[in-house]
Amino acid sequence: MIDGVIITPLRQIPDERGKIMHMLRSDAPHFDKFGEIYFSCVQPGAIKAWHIHSEMTLNYAVVHGRIKFVLYDDREGSPTRGELQEIFMGEDNYCLVTVPPFVWNGFKGYGQYPAIVANCPTHVHSADEIDRMDPFTDKIPYNWDVRHG
Repeated sequence: MIDGVIITPLRQIPDERGKIMHMLRSDAPHFDKFGEIYFSCVQPGAIKAWHIHSEMTLNYAVVHGRIKFVLYDDREGSPTRGELQEIFMGEDNYCLVTVPPFVWNGFKGYGQYPAIVANCPTHVHSADEIDRMDPFTDKIPYNWDVRHG
């Protein structure tokens, strides 16, 4: 587990009409502040990585479909520097993943359907506080291929 990353199981309330899917409340202990909310759609097999934020804390939940969410800690002085963390999110694991600033992250869609990823970060998006790298860079020791066995 990467230092500062929080995984919070989320509640779903189903009935014969459908369901309610909780995500984030202002009275939750892991809530900091509201910047904006947006949804990212990813096709099965598609990769949206790598990116890092210098100010905002991210709060991700997958409301439809499935993703493999991957984090990499390259923070100087962090007790988990150099560690990778995979979190399979979606229908089988409905949860909120809170990612602190300066942790590289990205995700890959899997399954039969496109995934819808909700993010409620602490700041409004600004091009000045985000950095990106190619998903296949050698700077992050991760292979996006499916592993068998």
